[in-house]
Amino acid sequence: MPLYEFEGKRPTVHPDAFVAPTATLIGDVTVEAGASIWYGAVLRADICTIVVREGTNVQDGSVLHAAPGETLTVGPNASIGHSCVVHCTDVGEQALIGNGSTLLDGARVGARTLVGAGSVVTPGAVIESGVVATGVPARAVKPVAGSSSEPWIESNARYYQDLARRHAAGAGPVGED
Repeated sequence: MPLYEFEGKRPTVHPDAFVAPTATLIGDVTVEAGASIWYGAVLRADICTIVVREGTNVQDGSVLHAAPGETLTVGPNASIGHSCVVHCTDVGEQALIGNGSTLLDGARVGARTLVGAGSVVTPGAVIESGVVATGVPARAVKPVAGSSSEPWIESNARYYQDLARRHAAGAGPVGED
């Protein structure tokens, strides 16, 4: 896995985390136990700090970064979907950020919130806990509780934790024939 030191700061990855061999971690990145960073993801903490909490997944092709001197924290058991740009401050515990979403400087997404695919959370916006937020700009449209989004919030992190164990145990390059 490509890990890069930058100006004396280097990534810290818990031994029980999965980082795909094509993911790239640069600088002041912390990946906690049970978290997974998937293929092609880039976590660049050259001018900021990035903390990926326990059990969280950052899926394929996503980019995490933050403004100078800021800390981007992705809460426990959160999910960052495929091809997201996460350039914000906080993603809450068990939040789910839908594929292709963009979260901009200083934005905060609450716990157990689902940001719909393709949404844009504008700079400084606060999306409260327990809601489904969609659109450009993203706005809360309904509570997660009792909605079709609730099963996704409940199951996605566990699903990716299991899948990460399977990849760690069984994925590898294909040899030449």
